[in-house]
Amino acid sequence: MHHPPVYDLLRPAAERSCVIFASPHSGRDYRPEFLMRTALDPLALRSSEDAFVDRLFASAPDCGAALLSARLPRAWIDLNRHPGELDPALIEGLGRVTLTPRISAGLGVVPRVVAGGRAIYSGKLTLAEAEARIDAAWRPYHAHLSGMLEATRARFGQVVLIDCHSMPHDAIETGLRGGGARPQVVLGDRFGASAAPEITARVEAAFAATGLRVVRNTPFAGAYVAETYGRPAQGVHVVQVEIDRALYMDEARVAPLPGFARVQRALAGVVAEIATLGTEDGSLPLAAE
Repeated sequence: MHHPPVYDLLRPAAERSCVIFASPHSGRDYRPEFLMRTALDPLALRSSEDAFVDRLFASAPDCGAALLSARLPRAWIDLNRHPGELDPALIEGLGRVTLTPRISAGLGVVPRVVAGGRAIYSGKLTLAEAEARIDAAWRPYHAHLSGMLEATRARFGQVVLIDCHSMPHDAIETGLRGGGARPQVVLGDRFGASAAPEITARVEAAFAATGLRVVRNTPFAGAYVAETYGRPAQGVHVVQVEIDRALYMDEARVAPLPGFARVQRALAGVVAEIATLGTEDGSLPLAAE
């Protein structure tokens, strides 16, 4: 039985960077079996999508770095969650469940809601349905991602994963700590646990050089991908990037703004700078043995 691909991988003609870019939430393949099950219209479903983020980072292969992006939407399966984060309010047949804040909010590995707390389904899903999604989409994506990380580390001695996301404009309070302008980029390294300080500083400097306002770890410090794969002492660094959607898209229509190409060009410069990590002119700190 033929199964359509669940992710896209863009590789450079010559891999000359130890950096990998990934976009786990930009998938927009809303398949008929999903649209038949949901209680929402397609536009509402897309409110939880990191729309166009894969396009914003599409220059990665030109800079010698790979770009891995999901095809299936976050509303169907959330690739930045643990496969055990199953929601008893959505899935029948679960045994004892340890509730996390994400599960309680309806944002487990199989989400119950999209933005604004709108329920995706009018009823519940079976455990078999949830497990089938995890087996068909979550496991292949993470098998490939983990394989890429290991192969890149073996080749270069280090690997840096830039986990690319977008955030609703109203997700951040202006100035975060009272006063000041609203941040436009939030970098998450789990407060230093998922990436060496030098790595996060270099990523921050690359974004800041374009004039973007950058903060770290508040309110987004990194989720499953950063927590699971980030092992700086072993030469695996993960930095989560959240970009304000209002910079490049009309959130209500889920459509690029007229200035999308300008933002895309600016981020191409950011990607090029980040991709120099681990090259002769952009060395990385040595991993602990």
